[in-house]
Amino acid sequence: MYQVNIFQAKTELSKLIAMLEDKSQESIVIARNGKPVARLMPANQPDIRQRIGVARGLFTAPDNLDEDNETIAALFGTAL
Repeated sequence: MYQVNIFQAKTELSKLIAMLEDKSQESIVIARNGKPVARLMPANQPDIRQRIGVARGLFTAPDNLDEDNETIAALFGTAL
């Protein structure tokens, strides 16, 4: 964990960003009076919206998947 104080973060922001870009640091903690208050991290984290559909085509549902829907609904006290 790499930690800097607020003044150092202000004066060396470009250097800190370069450290994140070249992956020499995973994240940088910014502290005030020695106590962590913020974390600087790369913005290129995987976009959660790209996760939808990643398993498309890897699984198939059986033809009788909905066969027991009425039984299950009755167990929960609801009707279909």
